Amino acid sequence: MKFDRYEWRIMQALQENGRLTNQELSDRVGLSSTPCWRRLNDLNQSGVIQRCVVLLDPQLVGIRETAFAHVTIDQRHEGGLIEFENAVKKCPEVLECYASMGDADYLLKVVVPDVSSYDHFLNNFLFKLPGVVQVRSNLALRTIKRETALPLETFTQACPDLNNQID
Repeated sequence: MKFDRYEWRIMQALQENGRLTNQELSDRVGLSSTPCWRRLNDLNQSGVIQRCVVLLDPQLVGIRETAFAHVTIDQRHEGGLIEFENAVKKCPEVLECYASMGDADYLLKVVVPDVSSYDHFLNNFLFKLPGVVQVRSNLALRTIKRETALPLETFTQACPDLNNQID
């Protein structure tokens, strides 16, 4: 998709604060309300904006452990990949799941209240999925950086064709 400079500004502004009113957003990006609303609506309808969320502090809501599970699946297990992916999509403790290359087939980001809860997750969920042959886990000691915003400004600077659209 091609975006004009206002759409880039809208995306950046909403990544910083998804609670902006249309008037606040239009003031921030330099458009009047109606054209801003149209562009925002187009970004929503096209799927560029997938959803709006609130970010919670995991520690303050009792989620003290983040684990990264490197999962290897037996590729010969018929339907194992599809079953695994479907089960992981339904599991609330799994925040992110990526099919990966390298030592493991999947990388999962898992959040739990404590280490014993992660042990329970492994034994009562992950190890019971068909085709799972190995799980290597890493527990995060502390969070150094936690971002959700895509680096649009960096991306547009690295792509000369986009610079003409932005300013």
